[in-house]
Amino acid sequence: MNKIALLLIFCYSAQTVFGQVLNIDRENGQDTMFHRNLFSLNFGLSLDKQKRDLIEFSSQMENDFFFKKNSLVWIVLAQTDASLNGGSVLENNGYFQTRLRDDDKRRVYPDYFVQYQWNGVWGLQNRGLAGCNARFKFWEGKTDDLYAGIGVFYEFEKWNPTLSAFAFAEDSLTVVYRTIPRLNLTVKTAFKIKDGIDFSGTTFVQFPMNEQFQHFLTPRWFIDANLFFTVSKHLAIRVHYDHNLDAYRPLPIEQLYYNFNMGFQLNW
Repeated sequence: MNKIALLLIFCYSAQTVFGQVLNIDRENGQDTMFHRNLFSLNFGLSLDKQKRDLIEFSSQMENDFFFKKNSLVWIVLAQTDASLNGGSVLENNGYFQTRLRDDDKRRVYPDYFVQYQWNGVWGLQNRGLAGCNARFKFWEGKTDDLYAGIGVFYEFEKWNPTLSAFAFAEDSLTVVYRTIPRLNLTVKTAFKIKDGIDFSGTTFVQFPMNEQFQHFLTPRWFIDANLFFTVSKHLAIRVHYDHNLDAYRPLPIEQLYYNFNMGFQLNW
Protein backbone atom coordinates (compact mmCIF):
# COMPACT_ATOMS: atom_id res chain seq x y z
CA MET A 1 0.00 0.00 0.00
CA ASN A 2 1.42 3.36 -1.08
CA LYS A 3 0.26 6.22 1.09
CA ILE A 4 0.58 9.85 0.08
CA ALA A 5 -0.15 12.36 2.86
CA LEU A 6 -0.41 15.96 1.78
CA LEU A 7 0.31 17.90 4.97
CA LEU A 8 -2.22 19.83 6.97
CA ILE A 9 -1.75 23.52 6.32
CA PHE A 10 -2.53 26.30 8.78
CA CYS A 11 -2.56 29.89 7.58
CA TYR A 12 -3.29 32.57 10.15
CA SER A 13 -3.08 36.34 9.69
CA ALA A 14 -3.55 38.18 12.99
CA GLN A 15 -4.28 41.71 14.08
CA THR A 16 -5.15 43.10 17.53
CA VAL A 17 -8.85 42.40 17.13
CA PHE A 18 -11.14 39.84 18.69
CA GLY A 19 -12.32 36.94 16.53
CA GLN A 20 -14.94 34.97 18.40
CA VAL A 21 -16.56 32.24 16.35
CA LEU A 22 -20.07 31.42 17.44
CA ASN A 23 -22.06 29.20 15.14
CA ILE A 24 -25.72 28.34 15.59
CA ASP A 25 -24.75 24.72 16.22
CA ARG A 26 -21.20 25.00 17.41
CA GLU A 27 -18.15 27.16 18.10
CA ASN A 28 -14.95 26.77 16.14
CA GLY A 29 -11.56 28.38 16.18
CA GLN A 30 -10.61 31.24 18.44
CA ASP A 31 -12.25 32.26 21.68
CA THR A 32 -13.17 35.87 22.39
CA MET A 33 -10.75 36.45 25.24
CA PHE A 34 -7.61 34.53 24.59
CA HIS A 35 -7.17 34.40 20.81
CA ARG A 36 -7.17 37.49 18.59
CA ASN A 37 -7.36 37.36 14.81
CA LEU A 38 -8.82 38.95 11.73
CA PHE A 39 -8.61 36.07 9.26
CA SER A 40 -7.84 32.39 9.62
CA LEU A 41 -7.79 29.48 7.24
CA ASN A 42 -6.80 25.87 7.69
CA PHE A 43 -7.30 22.97 5.35
CA GLY A 44 -6.03 19.47 4.84
CA LEU A 45 -5.94 16.85 2.13
CA SER A 46 -5.04 13.17 2.45
CA LEU A 47 -4.72 10.63 -0.38
CA ASP A 48 -4.47 6.93 0.42
CA LYS A 49 -3.94 4.39 -2.36
CA GLN A 50 -5.62 1.12 -1.38
CA LYS A 51 -7.90 -0.98 -3.56
CA ARG A 52 -9.49 2.35 -4.47
CA ASP A 53 -8.31 5.89 -3.84
CA LEU A 54 -9.34 7.17 -0.40
CA ILE A 55 -9.53 10.96 -0.42
CA GLU A 56 -10.16 13.05 2.69
CA PHE A 57 -10.53 16.81 2.66
CA SER A 58 -11.30 19.30 5.43
CA SER A 59 -11.24 23.09 5.67
CA GLN A 60 -12.17 25.86 8.09
CA MET A 61 -12.31 29.56 7.31
CA GLU A 62 -13.16 32.64 9.35
CA ASN A 63 -13.07 36.30 8.37
CA ASP A 64 -13.97 39.15 10.74
CA PHE A 65 -14.52 42.58 9.23
CA PHE A 66 -14.67 45.47 11.72
CA PHE A 67 -16.29 48.81 10.91
CA LYS A 68 -18.03 51.77 12.57
CA LYS A 69 -14.79 52.50 14.47
CA ASN A 70 -14.53 48.82 15.46
CA SER A 71 -17.93 48.91 17.20
CA LEU A 72 -19.53 46.41 14.77
CA VAL A 73 -18.17 43.18 13.35
CA TRP A 74 -19.30 41.25 10.28
CA ILE A 75 -18.26 37.57 10.64
CA VAL A 76 -18.10 35.05 7.80
CA LEU A 77 -17.56 31.37 8.66
CA ALA A 78 -17.23 28.23 6.56
CA GLN A 79 -16.35 24.61 7.29
CA THR A 80 -16.38 21.52 5.08
CA ASP A 81 -15.43 17.86 5.63
CA ALA A 82 -15.52 15.24 2.90
CA SER A 83 -14.29 11.65 2.43
CA LEU A 84 -14.41 9.73 -0.86
CA ASN A 85 -13.54 6.07 -1.42
CA GLY A 86 -13.38 5.63 -5.15
CA GLY A 87 -16.83 6.71 -6.31
CA SER A 88 -18.42 6.24 -2.86
CA VAL A 89 -19.10 9.24 -0.63
CA LEU A 90 -18.27 8.33 2.98
CA GLU A 91 -18.67 11.78 4.51
CA ASN A 92 -19.98 15.10 3.24
CA ASN A 93 -20.90 17.83 5.72
CA GLY A 94 -20.30 21.50 6.32
CA TYR A 95 -21.80 24.94 6.73
CA PHE A 96 -21.56 28.56 5.65
CA GLN A 97 -22.59 31.34 8.00
CA THR A 98 -22.57 35.11 8.20
CA ARG A 99 -23.25 37.21 11.32
CA LEU A 100 -23.51 40.87 12.18
CA ARG A 101 -23.17 42.01 15.77
CA ASP A 102 -21.61 44.46 18.19
CA ASP A 103 -17.94 43.89 19.03
CA ASP A 104 -18.74 43.32 22.71
CA LYS A 105 -18.76 47.07 23.38
CA ARG A 106 -22.22 47.13 24.99
CA ARG A 107 -23.97 45.14 27.69
CA VAL A 108 -26.90 44.14 25.45
CA TYR A 109 -26.99 44.13 21.66
CA PRO A 110 -28.55 42.21 18.72
CA ASP A 111 -26.72 39.37 16.97
CA TYR A 112 -28.10 38.70 13.44
CA PHE A 113 -27.22 35.51 11.60
CA VAL A 114 -27.88 33.50 8.44
CA GLN A 115 -26.61 29.95 7.90
CA TYR A 116 -26.67 27.14 5.34
CA GLN A 117 -25.52 23.63 6.25
CA TRP A 118 -25.63 19.98 5.16
CA ASN A 119 -24.70 16.54 6.50
CA GLY A 120 -24.90 13.57 4.18
CA VAL A 121 -24.31 10.91 6.87
CA TRP A 122 -27.38 12.14 8.77
CA GLY A 123 -29.46 12.42 5.58
CA LEU A 124 -29.65 16.22 5.99
CA GLN A 125 -29.48 17.39 2.38
CA ASN A 126 -29.71 21.04 3.39
CA ARG A 127 -30.77 23.31 6.22
CA GLY A 128 -31.13 27.06 5.88
CA LEU A 129 -31.81 29.25 8.88
CA ALA A 130 -31.98 32.92 9.81
CA GLY A 131 -32.65 34.73 13.05
CA CYS A 132 -31.51 37.10 15.74
CA ASN A 133 -30.33 36.80 19.35
CA ALA A 134 -30.19 39.38 22.11
CA ARG A 135 -26.62 38.97 23.37
CA PHE A 136 -25.82 39.86 26.99
CA LYS A 137 -22.34 40.63 28.26
CA PHE A 138 -22.28 39.92 31.99
CA TRP A 139 -18.57 40.57 32.32
CA GLU A 140 -15.32 40.44 30.40
CA GLY A 141 -12.07 40.61 32.33
CA LYS A 142 -8.44 39.77 31.74
CA THR A 143 -8.86 36.23 33.08
CA ASP A 144 -12.52 35.33 32.52
CA ASP A 145 -15.72 36.30 30.74
CA LEU A 146 -19.39 35.32 30.63
CA TYR A 147 -21.95 35.90 27.86
CA ALA A 148 -25.50 34.69 27.32
CA GLY A 149 -28.11 35.06 24.61
CA ILE A 150 -31.77 34.51 23.87
CA GLY A 151 -33.43 34.74 20.49
CA VAL A 152 -35.43 33.04 17.78
CA PHE A 153 -34.68 31.67 14.33
CA TYR A 154 -36.47 29.88 11.49
CA GLU A 155 -34.91 26.80 9.95
CA PHE A 156 -35.89 25.23 6.63
CA GLU A 157 -34.77 21.62 6.17
CA LYS A 158 -34.71 18.89 3.55
CA TRP A 159 -33.94 15.39 4.85
CA ASN A 160 -33.18 12.89 2.09
CA PRO A 161 -32.54 9.19 2.94
CA THR A 162 -31.43 8.46 -0.65
CA LEU A 163 -28.17 10.41 -0.27
CA SER A 164 -25.18 8.18 -1.00
CA ALA A 165 -23.48 9.05 2.30
CA PHE A 166 -26.58 8.35 4.45
CA ALA A 167 -25.62 5.80 7.09
CA PHE A 168 -29.08 4.57 8.16
CA ALA A 169 -30.77 3.69 4.87
CA GLU A 170 -34.12 1.85 4.89
CA ASP A 171 -36.41 1.17 1.91
CA SER A 172 -39.45 2.67 3.71
CA LEU A 173 -37.89 6.10 4.27
CA THR A 174 -38.93 9.08 2.17
CA VAL A 175 -37.81 12.69 1.71
CA VAL A 176 -38.98 15.01 4.51
CA TYR A 177 -39.32 18.80 4.41
CA ARG A 178 -39.57 20.76 7.66
CA THR A 179 -40.00 24.42 8.61
CA ILE A 180 -39.41 25.03 12.32
CA PRO A 181 -39.22 28.21 14.39
CA ARG A 182 -36.93 27.71 17.40
CA LEU A 183 -36.26 29.49 20.66
CA ASN A 184 -32.48 29.74 21.03
CA LEU A 185 -30.70 29.98 24.41
CA THR A 186 -26.91 30.26 24.63
CA VAL A 187 -24.25 30.60 27.33
CA LYS A 188 -20.57 31.17 26.63
CA THR A 189 -17.70 31.45 29.10
CA ALA A 190 -13.91 31.40 29.14
CA PHE A 191 -11.45 31.57 31.99
CA LYS A 192 -7.80 31.19 32.80
CA ILE A 193 -7.10 28.11 34.95
CA LYS A 194 -3.46 29.00 35.51
CA ASP A 195 -0.60 30.48 33.53
CA GLY A 196 -0.56 28.76 30.15
CA ILE A 197 -3.87 26.87 30.58
CA ASP A 198 -7.17 28.35 29.37
CA PHE A 199 -10.71 26.95 29.12
CA SER A 200 -13.54 28.03 26.85
CA GLY A 201 -17.03 26.58 26.60
CA THR A 202 -20.31 27.26 24.82
CA THR A 203 -23.70 25.61 25.07
CA PHE A 204 -26.84 26.01 22.96
CA VAL A 205 -30.36 24.81 23.77
CA GLN A 206 -32.82 25.23 20.88
CA PHE A 207 -36.52 24.57 21.50
CA PRO A 208 -38.83 23.76 18.52
CA MET A 209 -41.98 25.90 18.49
CA ASN A 210 -43.88 24.31 15.58
CA GLU A 211 -47.12 22.30 15.70
CA GLN A 212 -48.50 24.35 18.61
CA PHE A 213 -45.40 23.66 20.75
CA GLN A 214 -46.01 19.88 20.78
CA HIS A 215 -42.25 19.17 20.59
CA PHE A 216 -41.09 22.07 22.75
CA LEU A 217 -39.68 19.77 25.44
CA THR A 218 -37.43 17.92 22.96
CA PRO A 219 -34.84 20.64 22.28
CA ARG A 220 -31.57 20.33 20.40
CA TRP A 221 -28.68 20.63 22.88
CA PHE A 222 -25.14 21.31 21.82
CA ILE A 223 -22.11 21.77 24.05
CA ASP A 224 -18.58 22.71 22.99
CA ALA A 225 -15.59 22.72 25.39
CA ASN A 226 -11.91 23.42 24.80
CA LEU A 227 -8.71 23.36 26.87
CA PHE A 228 -5.71 25.30 25.54
CA PHE A 229 -2.21 24.50 26.80
CA THR A 230 0.26 27.19 25.74
CA VAL A 231 3.59 25.73 24.61
CA SER A 232 5.06 28.95 23.20
CA LYS A 233 3.95 32.30 21.84
CA HIS A 234 2.97 30.71 18.53
CA LEU A 235 2.05 27.16 19.53
CA ALA A 236 -0.69 25.71 21.75
CA ILE A 237 -2.13 22.23 22.35
CA ARG A 238 -5.92 22.10 22.08
CA VAL A 239 -8.13 19.43 23.71
CA HIS A 240 -11.65 19.58 22.32
CA TYR A 241 -14.99 17.92 23.15
CA ASP A 242 -18.45 18.55 21.72
CA HIS A 243 -21.75 16.76 21.50
CA ASN A 244 -25.07 17.24 19.73
CA LEU A 245 -28.20 15.74 21.34
CA ASP A 246 -31.44 15.97 19.36
CA ALA A 247 -34.40 13.64 19.84
CA TYR A 248 -36.56 15.51 17.32
CA ARG A 249 -35.18 14.21 14.01
CA PRO A 250 -37.38 13.09 11.09
CA LEU A 251 -35.11 10.16 10.10
CA PRO A 252 -34.18 7.18 12.33
CA ILE A 253 -30.64 8.28 13.13
CA GLU A 254 -28.84 8.42 16.45
CA GLN A 255 -29.99 11.08 18.93
CA LEU A 256 -26.50 11.75 20.33
CA TYR A 257 -23.32 12.48 18.40
CA TYR A 258 -20.10 13.42 20.15
CA ASN A 259 -16.52 14.24 19.23
CA PHE A 260 -13.27 14.27 21.20
CA ASN A 261 -9.95 15.25 19.70
CA MET A 262 -6.56 16.77 20.41
CA GLY A 263 -4.45 18.91 18.13
CA PHE A 264 -2.00 21.75 17.72
CA GLN A 265 -2.89 25.38 17.16
CA LEU A 266 -0.55 27.84 15.44
CA ASN A 267 -0.89 31.56 16.14
CA TRP A 268 0.70 34.61 14.53
